Amino acid sequence: MKLILIGFMATIGFANVHAQARQVAPGADLIVHNARIFTGNAAQPAASALAVKNGRIYSVGTDAEVLDLKNANTRVIDSRGRRLIPGIIDAHTHVLNEGGYNYTLRWEGVPTLRRALAMLNEQAKRTTEGHWVKVIGGWSPYQFEENRFPTMDELRRAVPNRPLIVQYAYNRAFMNQQAMDALGVGTEKFPKVPGTEFEKDAQGRYTGVVHGYTFLFIALETMVPQLSFDEEVSSLIQTTHHLNRFGVTSIVDAGTGFREYPKAQATVNVLARDNRLNIRMPFVDLQFGDGSVNMVDGQIKAITKTAPIGPGHNLHPQLAHGHVYRGAGELLSAEVHDHENFDRPAVIIEPEKMRELVERDVSKLVQRRIPFREHISYDENITPFLDALGKLNEKTPLDGLRWSIEHAETISPANIARVKALGGGIALDAKMAMHGDGFIKTHGRDKALLTPRLRQLVDSGIPLAMTTDAFRASSFNPWVGISWMVSGKSVSGAEVLARDNRLSRAEALKLFTRNAAWFMNAESELGMIAPGHLADFVLLDRDYFEVAESQIKSIASVLTVMDGPVVYGAQDYQSLSPALPEILPAWSPIKHFGGYRQTR
Repeated sequence: MKLILIGFMATIGFANVHAQARQVAPGADLIVHNARIFTGNAAQPAASALAVKNGRIYSVGTDAEVLDLKNANTRVIDSRGRRLIPGIIDAHTHVLNEGGYNYTLRWEGVPTLRRALAMLNEQAKRTTEGHWVKVIGGWSPYQFEENRFPTMDELRRAVPNRPLIVQYAYNRAFMNQQAMDALGVGTEKFPKVPGTEFEKDAQGRYTGVVHGYTFLFIALETMVPQLSFDEEVSSLIQTTHHLNRFGVTSIVDAGTGFREYPKAQATVNVLARDNRLNIRMPFVDLQFGDGSVNMVDGQIKAITKTAPIGPGHNLHPQLAHGHVYRGAGELLSAEVHDHENFDRPAVIIEPEKMRELVERDVSKLVQRRIPFREHISYDENITPFLDALGKLNEKTPLDGLRWSIEHAETISPANIARVKALGGGIALDAKMAMHGDGFIKTHGRDKALLTPRLRQLVDSGIPLAMTTDAFRASSFNPWVGISWMVSGKSVSGAEVLARDNRLSRAEALKLFTRNAAWFMNAESELGMIAPGHLADFVLLDRDYFEVAESQIKSIASVLTVMDGPVVYGAQDYQSLSPALPEILPAWSPIKHFGGYRQTR
């Protein structure tokens, strides 16, 4: 009887093994070997190969160890000795603001103003009747060999027959006569936004140059021709494709000033439905509304009544951290927005308004356990915000609720310590790489060299990320910011960071990988090459840790993997890149010039 029982149990066990084998085949789905892997994992800082199974990394080690996991169905990729890093996480950018991406000519990476103007002229001939020629942010006059802005005469010659607007960050715009007429410059039609200034010539006529702040340019964008829904979907496909090109596999969408939740999610839903969203895209939400309710009340209504969701709710049906609601921000009240226009003096908010923001609005978010982020650029405004937040914490404890200050360019050591004590994080941005030369003209070189206090921020141990704040305020290319953190130089080549305020290459990369995962609530799953982590990683076209500092800003991906599949391939791996649908519309500047001009 004992022998019969043993045989019976063995038979059952054998059957179970076969059933499991049918469900989960042994071996790796993907192996990448012959690589120089920067893992970001102190326990295993380097390796040469990794294996992926079901969207996660499950082995990291030597070529021999990992290749032993190969089976007949494993895709094997030879890195040919290239550098492999974790997928880049941009913890503060504005993808959903770029519904009009395919309508926009991008000057990012263009080395000369001469070439930038020629691109305008080419696009003017291509753009169909009824549409505009637009350059909307992402560039800097300091990137050009000429080291200057275009003149209005140059712009008018480049685009003689279509309305033209060239926008520099959220600082100023250049418009030809057709654009001024369409926007009603000098009439009641033009938006009356505080801080707006028009340049005039000696005869008192408008030159076409207008200076302003963020809300002016948001308003203007609603007054130009808009995309069809299919064109917006095409724009999102192209936006994520160009992010993948630079190794970006995750972003936090930091709110849209053009369409609010749930409308802003419509294009994402199309790609998520078909599992074609090639980037993880958690989001925070801001609600401008019609001005009849405050922005936090609008946020609470949107997520509790309009389209109910809660913090941590993933709107993507399949992708981990695919499209997760992560709370309110980056703007909680328009009246305390201290626009970071480095061409003008700092915008200092009345301390009482900061106190009201926290007592009236942030308190509602804390009570409901809704995470929040607040845009504050200048230390003079951070101080009263933290004063009020500290008092709120005494009455209504934050108790581990995730919150952060976004940008924080001039934060002081004292306020760094206060943010840490209150359990907050700081999402910096790389705008000084693009606009540091302008900051020096306004605020002085000495202050620029300590803006932000990178060394102290990193050494503080506070949850900290570097971000791009793309696509308007700065470039979406994270390598521009990484270059600045390491070299201390802006895109013009000028020194804008003190030598003792710079970071090592590993530290700078960590701010765009492991550290940035905290802002996604994903630090246990993203930001490292380690077993159990999600399979997001990048093969680089040159070795970040060995190339000259001057080459860092030109680094790009040759292979980007997100969640296991290849989402971008170039050079030796171009055949692995997924096919993209035709760009809409046919005259799109993105179709003809791409999203970023890369110089070698």
